[in-house]
Amino acid sequence: MSVDELITFYRECGPEMFQRTHFLARFQSLYQNGSLERKLKATFGSETTLRLDGVAGPGGIAGRLKTLLLVVTRNVTTDSPWPISANPDGAYNDPRLSYSNVNLRLWQLVRASTAAPIYFPPEVIECDPGNPARTFVFVDGGVTPYNNPAFLLFRFATDPAFNLNWERGEDKLLLVSVGTGAAAEAGATADDPGGNLLSTGISIPTALMYGSLVDQDINCRAIGRCVYGDEIDREVLDMVPRSGPNVGSYAERIARPAVPLSDNHGRQFLYARYNVDLTMNSLNRLGFAAVDPAAVKKMDNATPDNIELLLKIGAASARQVRREHFGPFL
Repeated sequence: MSVDELITFYRECGPEMFQRTHFLARFQSLYQNGSLERKLKATFGSETTLRLDGVAGPGGIAGRLKTLLLVVTRNVTTDSPWPISANPDGAYNDPRLSYSNVNLRLWQLVRASTAAPIYFPPEVIECDPGNPARTFVFVDGGVTPYNNPAFLLFRFATDPAFNLNWERGEDKLLLVSVGTGAAAEAGATADDPGGNLLSTGISIPTALMYGSLVDQDINCRAIGRCVYGDEIDREVLDMVPRSGPNVGSYAERIARPAVPLSDNHGRQFLYARYNVDLTMNSLNRLGFAAVDPAAVKKMDNATPDNIELLLKIGAASARQVRREHFGPFL
């Protein structure tokens, strides 16, 4: 899909997909999955599998994927992250296996990967039809360490275990990671270190997800060569290679020029990370001083007005993308 098609889909379908469940059912999830399921089937096809374009699956139905795909989910039944790929050479992707991942329906994997706990019901998938032992419950992959799956993708593309064996190197591999907005949550202060125990407990899942997101980002910047990304902190900065040692004041260190990409540092890949910092200061810099950061961070605030606001924030954030970030790949 083009960006324009995605925007149209978001505008037209966003409010419908976040339909509240009946009151008693909210003890299981806040929203129904019926509208979302119907939209996913209509968009991807109810029988489209992970097989690549032109390859027939069960019942003679051909796959429609034109490129490799990796979907990250969490298998609640086995309490483990389940990255599921369309890699035809993957160990669990041999179509002759009764439990081959490439025979799974695309719409169902997308539904599973967006089944955010509390918001949407989990998705039950028969990974081996007719075998109850291989029927599992799945939820959003964002509640695994791969909330940011960029480094996981690098491993899938290059590690021999996955049989893709893409070449590594700054001139051979480019990894672009696009986030959906994030911000650290302020917590207890020195004058009240205990804070509210209830609110502290409630915030733990969010804190773990944010920490995992940042850690996976750091992995990419440490193993790959970062060409662009927000600052990690004031010590390591943005981890873009700069001339000279990382000493001196913050202003002196951040002002050092980046080493040109023509100077190969021998890293495993080039890496660009684009995201939106949804803090008040960042939104101010983007020109949204009147926007409440808490409101735009709510994933379920899919009203027409909020959708238009988020699209405007996204358009403003897109100004961070530069041609030179893509080095020899563009």
